[in-house]
Amino acid sequence: MKKRLIVGTRGSRLALKQTEIAIEALKSLNPDIEVRVKVIKTTGDTIWDKPLHEIKGKGFFIKEIEEALIAKEIDIAVHSMKDVPTELKDGLKIAAVLERDDPRDAFVSFNYETLFELPEDSKIGTSSVRRTVQLLGLLGKVQFVPIRGNVETRIKKIATENLHGIILAYCGLKRLGLERYAKSIIPQDLLVPCAGQGAIGIEVREDSEFFDIVSRINHEKTWKEVELERKIQKLIGGGCHVPLGVNVESEGDFFTLYVFFGSQDGSTFGKIKEKGSWESADELARQLVEKLKAPRRGADTI
Repeated sequence: MKKRLIVGTRGSRLALKQTEIAIEALKSLNPDIEVRVKVIKTTGDTIWDKPLHEIKGKGFFIKEIEEALIAKEIDIAVHSMKDVPTELKDGLKIAAVLERDDPRDAFVSFNYETLFELPEDSKIGTSSVRRTVQLLGLLGKVQFVPIRGNVETRIKKIATENLHGIILAYCGLKRLGLERYAKSIIPQDLLVPCAGQGAIGIEVREDSEFFDIVSRINHEKTWKEVELERKIQKLIGGGCHVPLGVNVESEGDFFTLYVFFGSQDGSTFGKIKEKGSWESADELARQLVEKLKAPRRGADTI
C-alpha cells in the first residue's frame, strides 16, 4: 500500500523550493510515497514593518506549522533550521536534517564587489541584529536600513531604497538560482552565520508513523554540526533577539567552531574561533559558554 504524506511549509518561493528538495530526498528512498504540500501562513509572514528582533516571542516562522503538525493536519513539516527554536513544542522532534548548503552570508550590490569597497556612510539593507552588529565592527560608520520580504523583494530594494548593498544568506540565493547576485561570499571568521543557517530540517510528531521514513534521509555530518550550534545557542540563550552567531565546520573527527556575540548597540562585541574534536565537543561547548559569560566578556548581560 502506498504511503500518503502531507507536508507543511511556508508559502515563499524559497520555502517551497526547500520543501521540494526535502520531498525529492524522501522519494529517492521511497519512490512509491505520495506527497501533498500544504502551505501555512506563519506569524513571521504577516509582520513586515519590524525587524525580526523587535517581534515578541520566538519561533514566529514555524509556530502555526507546528500547531498544524500537533493537530495532525499535516504529517511532517519542512523548516529552515535557523528558524527553529532550540526548544521544540512538546510531542515534536526533528527527525532529519538534510545535507547543509553553504552557510555563509553574501554581499549583494549593483555597484560594489565587496563590503570593503563601500564608501563611508554607506546604506546597507538588513533586518538582522546579528549581521548589523558584526558589520559595525568590520566597517565602522555605516547606516543600516531594515528590509524584510522574500529574497527577490530584498534585491529589488537595493534600487528602490537607494542602498549600497544588502546581506543575504548565500544558500537562499543558490536554491533560487539567484547566486549571480552575490558579489562576494563573506567568510565565517568575518561574519559568523546564525545557528543552523544553510540546513533544512524535517519535523515530525514523536509518535509519527513517518519517523523511520524521514530519519533515513538524515545527513549525519550536518546533524552533528547543527546540533552543536544549537546546543551553544541554547546555553547562551540566543535567538533572533540577540546578536549571536554560531557556526561549526567539520572534517572527519575534527571541527572548527566560530562564535560571535555582541550587544545591539555594538558596545559589547567579541568573536571566538576554536578547533576541537567530536569526542570532546560537549565539554568544549560548556567551556566556551563559560568563557563567553565571564564578566569581561559580558555575554550574560547581552
